[in-house]
Amino acid sequence: MNRQFLSFVIKEFRHILRDKRTMLILFGMPVVLMLLFGFAITTDVKNVRTVVVTSQMPPQAQQAVDRLAASEYFVITQTVNTPQEAERLIRSQKADMALVFDKAQGVQLIVDGSDPNMAQQWTAYARQTIAASHDSPIHTALLYNPQMRSAYNFVPAIMGMLLMLICAMMTSISIVREKERGTMEVLLVSPVRPLMVIVAKAVPYLVLAFVILVTILLMARFVLEVPLQGSLFWIVAVSTLYILLALSLGLLISNVAQTQLVALLLSAMVLLMPVVMLSGMLFPVESMPQVLQWLSAVVPPRYYIQAMRKLMIMGVGIGDVAQEVAVLAGMTAVLLAIALKKFKVRLE
Repeated sequence: MNRQFLSFVIKEFRHILRDKRTMLILFGMPVVLMLLFGFAITTDVKNVRTVVVTSQMPPQAQQAVDRLAASEYFVITQTVNTPQEAERLIRSQKADMALVFDKAQGVQLIVDGSDPNMAQQWTAYARQTIAASHDSPIHTALLYNPQMRSAYNFVPAIMGMLLMLICAMMTSISIVREKERGTMEVLLVSPVRPLMVIVAKAVPYLVLAFVILVTILLMARFVLEVPLQGSLFWIVAVSTLYILLALSLGLLISNVAQTQLVALLLSAMVLLMPVVMLSGMLFPVESMPQVLQWLSAVVPPRYYIQAMRKLMIMGVGIGDVAQEVAVLAGMTAVLLAIALKKFKVRLE
């Protein structure tokens, strides 16, 4: 049985390697996007979560805080006593910016720079708002990305998009291709169990997904000079969970689609547009209308991209991405259960 299963895996690998278009998609697209996708589209920012450090705050500074709170761009979430407390809130993703008043240095903005485009806008808006009511000089300290390099932002986003598209889309098309050609029935009546046939078709894409992940990480580190601040083990572990989620989604799409064209269209509608528009890849989720924020809550790449930005750029531990990992694990379990149930129903 193991030899038969292995033969199915080898057969699928050979089919992929013979198809030049598939190889171009699998390996050409990641390299091109990593090299060219350097500038994210920016929009007006809203609801920037701001912390005010009050330990050395002079009385006249309250006017600046009030102006910031009255602005549609900023929300004063809480006050703390020290800049260190403010930085901890930013690191744990409970705040985006901190406002520090110092009698000697004036006003300092501590900003989460993991998304440089957003950080630039937050800084510019805050400076403009505060300057009208405060005469002291305003200094800015950017955490995690002091050079304001866009690569820090788009590398995790590209990882989320590519792994989802390649794993889900290519897996669904591969299985549907067998159905469309009429060879799936032949495979299912072979001595290998039907479930093993599907697993054998998914294994090559699982292996290729890891190759692509390694390629992206190597390019990020040595070509784009994006530091991997967090644990490489947890980066790979969370990525593995995300790859399994994408494969489960691809299996689910293959159960619904009867032709490769339908599978491609479903993948585009279910994956491409939501990933680009609702995952936080290009547009910050906090700036979206409330309805779109609700819709983005069911987009898996949103949580993976958030987790990768924290692990790779901020260098936090796995405990700080526990919420994202829990959501991804829950989505994987649900998608895999539905896909397998529909697959058994289809066999019956």
